[in-house]
Amino acid sequence: MTVMTLLSEQQLLAMPESDYMNAEQRAFFRQRLLEEQQKLWQHIEVLKRDIDGGDISGDEADKAAREEDLRLLFRQLDRESRLLPKMTSALARLDNGEFGYCLETGEPIGLARLLLRPTAELSIEAKTAQEMREPHLRKGKSSSF
Repeated sequence: MTVMTLLSEQQLLAMPESDYMNAEQRAFFRQRLLEEQQKLWQHIEVLKRDIDGGDISGDEADKAAREEDLRLLFRQLDRESRLLPKMTSALARLDNGEFGYCLETGEPIGLARLLLRPTAELSIEAKTAQEMREPHLRKGKSSSF
């Protein structure tokens, strides 16, 4: 049985383009995704405890502060809960050989982008084009009422 040593980020980025998504790179990203998924599950549990714990008694200012804290905790819980399926999807793409390739164009997403966002499904170019097609995502959009 051979044991594969995981690459460092520097080693990963130094690899030639011809090695894109080879076994070593896939192992690196699998480990990265599994670690991030575990941290996310742990943080979600902390958020749930923070939501469940906490006293809402006290004066009006204390109650208002707790309600604001709860609102922020629920937003964070919602955001992080929506990230879990993206991680599961990325792990599935690793299994079927699609990880690292743009789902829209089939082109490589790129190691630098995957290091920043291992759940990325689109290349930067495809993501930019998608955002341009979706008016609510455009920056500087003037609103008319």
